[in-house]
Amino acid sequence: MIGYYIHHQGSGHLHRALAIQRLSELDITGLSSLPRPSDWIGDWQRLADDAVPEASTEYTAAGFLHYVPQAHDGLRRRMGALSAWITQHQPTAMVVDVSVEVALLSRLHGIPVITLAQPGVRDDRPHTLGYGISDAIIGPWPRAAKQLWQVSDPKVRSRLITVGAISRFTPATPSSGPTTAPERRVVVLNGTGGTSVGGLVERAAQRQPDWTWTHLDRKSGTWTDDPWPVLRSASVAVSHCGQNAIADIAAARRPAILIPQPRHFGEQDAMAAQLKVLGRRIPAIVLDSWPEPDAWGALLTRAAQLDASKWSLWNDGGGAQRAADALAEITTPLTELSA
Repeated sequence: MIGYYIHHQGSGHLHRALAIQRLSELDITGLSSLPRPSDWIGDWQRLADDAVPEASTEYTAAGFLHYVPQAHDGLRRRMGALSAWITQHQPTAMVVDVSVEVALLSRLHGIPVITLAQPGVRDDRPHTLGYGISDAIIGPWPRAAKQLWQVSDPKVRSRLITVGAISRFTPATPSSGPTTAPERRVVVLNGTGGTSVGGLVERAAQRQPDWTWTHLDRKSGTWTDDPWPVLRSASVAVSHCGQNAIADIAAARRPAILIPQPRHFGEQDAMAAQLKVLGRRIPAIVLDSWPEPDAWGALLTRAAQLDASKWSLWNDGGGAQRAADALAEITTPLTELSA
């Protein structure tokens, strides 16, 4: 048995875990403050919520950790439940996506840790600790994205296993040449974890009436738990530079306009920079900021002519299977060791 910690922010961590679990032969228990998904196979441990207003307490342990709010009952119950679960079930390993604190707690119980990596500059003290104690680190991006994960320690870098993008969707059958569609349709994919761009989308749509705009955003647009049919209907997809949004767009084989949003550790800026480096090898226009409303017409026309089949470089459909295989390969000798 292995534990799999799933962060509650947005939906990407959960979708990635579901994609990996479906293809894994391991006995995996989900550990999260999220409710149990209906399609999760196996056990699920619901953890207490530890959220607090950011300014309400000291929560970084003087910069050595990311999030450990003082005198917080939810944090105590959360970590206590994790310790109790580890003691009772004695897992072979803990997969952590993502939390330095959960990785450290697991390792302090003698449990090997496998961490999911995130893009950006990750040389701060907590990441140095979290990656440093990890037995293996899985990067859900292709090997070609060499500049995406910026960590100085060569020993830590040597533990990175790149598996390719992981999407909950099976990639569409690639077609050669530019994408064609019966009508000019823009799908803005903002999901559940992104910064709201509702006003920007509305102004862009008003100035580009020849395009039909659909905004998938739980906060300021329309929402569906299954965005696949809408995404597949797009002539052009517009999105931030989050890992899972790009993985899903790549699976849909739709040309894209990608605009990074501010994130800690320059996560989306690093993704945007890497995609720019890949240039014509991927079917996306990567911008630094949201364009003026009048600029969208030319951008959409240009993006619609890109060869969407090139997304296979980023997401060839094998990322989740390679991640599942990596977990099996890593944990097999650990299981023999603990037997």
